[in-house]
Amino acid sequence: MKIALTGDSILQRRLNSREDQTLRPLFDLLRGADVSFTNLEVLPNDFQGDAVLESGGSHFGAPAWILDELVEGGIDLFSTANNHSLDYGIAGLHAAHAQLDKRELLYAGTGRNLEEARRPVYCTKAAGTVSLLACTSTFGKGQEASEQTRDMPGRPGLNPLRYDTVHQLDGAQMEAMRGIIASLGLDRLYQGAVDLGFAHPIPDPALSVFGPFTPLLFRQGETSRLRTLPRKKDLDDILRWVEEARALSDIVVLSIHSHELGHDTTGDWNLEVAAEFLQPVARRMIDAGVDIVVGHGPHLLRGMEIYNGKPIFYSLGNFIGQNELVERLPADSYEQFRVDRNQTPSKVFLQRTQNDTRSFPSDARFWESLVPVCQFDGRRLTGIELHPVSLGLGEAVHRRGRPRLAEGDHAQAILQRFAALSEPYGTRLSIDGSIARVSF
Repeated sequence: MKIALTGDSILQRRLNSREDQTLRPLFDLLRGADVSFTNLEVLPNDFQGDAVLESGGSHFGAPAWILDELVEGGIDLFSTANNHSLDYGIAGLHAAHAQLDKRELLYAGTGRNLEEARRPVYCTKAAGTVSLLACTSTFGKGQEASEQTRDMPGRPGLNPLRYDTVHQLDGAQMEAMRGIIASLGLDRLYQGAVDLGFAHPIPDPALSVFGPFTPLLFRQGETSRLRTLPRKKDLDDILRWVEEARALSDIVVLSIHSHELGHDTTGDWNLEVAAEFLQPVARRMIDAGVDIVVGHGPHLLRGMEIYNGKPIFYSLGNFIGQNELVERLPADSYEQFRVDRNQTPSKVFLQRTQNDTRSFPSDARFWESLVPVCQFDGRRLTGIELHPVSLGLGEAVHRRGRPRLAEGDHAQAILQRFAALSEPYGTRLSIDGSIARVSF
């Protein structure tokens, strides 16, 4: 069985994936796989719903027909769990679900309650059945789905993979922080919230708290760095459905959307490195029966790890990057980027990027991606082909963001960069022209 994977699909225009000869070879690759996957990074809601204040950056509404374009391009499985899932609130999510359901498409990661959002979906082809579970660690407060109770229905939303953050300081810094907390009375404020029943006692006496209701946690350590740890409940809940998917399908795919970044070997922040909590989560999922962990979120490539013979793609970057072509934006977007409301939507993105001199248009890494094709013999992974993808940086704004197979020196550069990103995980690629391979 061949499974093709892509990263974030931010689609706003027709792809014409059969007619456009620049794009067709890449989409033929997806159509030629037994099953192909993408993360649906826009909301196919026809801009219905109520724009929320805390969006995923920009409000990514889209025409519903983008789904038809992606299906025509070969996509079988969709993750809907990401930081744009609730850009238009619950009504917008319902509108997107209606469009997906109308087309009988297979999607995971959002639902009418937490149980629905956690559940896998199953794609059965002649070669076998592939299951998909999807979650996200990046989202606005209140966008996570909630559980039903005997008295109340659950809240519609996304499948959360939450984590806790602890700020680790060395001895001198920690002593100074304790003094700051005490002098500002923040420890007493927090205890007051506990006494009123609005907060819980700090679980570890080694932790110090900075803030009354949504505290920052500090702990002493050898070095100063930010530590992230996955929450056990989310991990256990997702594992419960991994076990179900393992029993009912040939191949289990887990999609994780995560913008959070980690530290590189120098100890500095690095957008190309996943946050600390992500590796133990991915490994635990593979131990429980997941065959592929496919990550996305930061809109650029992160490395690949092979763990117990299974691939972990920490981020595949953008597959389609048409975020600058969103046709409608709420007032909040104009205010956020300090653009006069009488301006048109394209001016919002020009202001955000300062006429393409910063942000995504100024960095080629956001316009380079990969499509891995994983070959399985039963459950055994026998090989991975990595196809480099260019999103056309340098083309006009309405043309860039469309994916095509990279060629020549550009293809080599993408593969070599991915090889360097994967090297810290002990992964070795064999690069042959415009394709890289991992053999088993």
